[in-house]
Amino acid sequence: MAQRPPSLYATADGVKYHYHELGDGDPVVFLHGGGPGCTAWSDFGPVAELFAAQRRVILVDILQYGLSDKVTITGPMWDFHAAKTVALLDELGIERADFVCNSWGGTIALNLAAKYPDRVRSVVVTGSMPVFYGPLAPLPENGRRGRNARDVYYGGTGPSKEKMRELITRLEWFDGDALPDETVEMRYRQSLDTDEMALAAASDNPRGDWQDLTVELGQIEAPVLFAWGMFDAFLTPDYPLMLARMIPRGQLYIMDRASHHLQEERPDDYHAVVSGFLDQQL
Repeated sequence: MAQRPPSLYATADGVKYHYHELGDGDPVVFLHGGGPGCTAWSDFGPVAELFAAQRRVILVDILQYGLSDKVTITGPMWDFHAAKTVALLDELGIERADFVCNSWGGTIALNLAAKYPDRVRSVVVTGSMPVFYGPLAPLPENGRRGRNARDVYYGGTGPSKEKMRELITRLEWFDGDALPDETVEMRYRQSLDTDEMALAAASDNPRGDWQDLTVELGQIEAPVLFAWGMFDAFLTPDYPLMLARMIPRGQLYIMDRASHHLQEERPDDYHAVVSGFLDQQL
């Protein structure tokens, strides 16, 4: 992985975002997943410089993760994240952007595209779950596999590098033997953030109320590419095929020998597919 760029901060609608920025050109906002210790750099560091060769890359720590504010969210969670992300775009002087997202971040971007269509040129989504049903319903662990994995990681004896490696190997990577120690260490250290641990241990619901985005998917005007791993541990490719058919301009690419984090496991192949899709929108 390349060297992490300098940290940047922006206050948007009362919350502080941490982000990295590379390159120049059309803006692309990267939103990461919701696993323990995830940040924009941990999820997209392996592909950041590839995209930055032609584009302005903005790698955002979503709220409650990384070095962004650990705010308590009340009310509909995806509406909250979408509105704050739009405020961040305003603060950064970005009128319209492409969004490239993994898991949690992808659901934020889909909702944003539905609610703020003039701010989104296109969306790329990997491993996101905007609705709680699908062709193979019930979904694994009733759609709570991520939450259950987080509870196991933070529970018992607490976080450890061994538990982090097991989590990533089981749920995020197809080939666990190729998982770099650097990635495990980065995720583990971030997972020890006291505010993140407090959020994970909270008995109430600090992440906001879950929203089903069935209606919103049909309202998305922007082209959406679902880039999925053939062996995604959360949702098989039948699920994003359903999503792609719910979106007026939805399409699906399935990558072999990949699970939940294609952009980390196969960065060159991921960049080739996603940059080709983004080029079509120019």
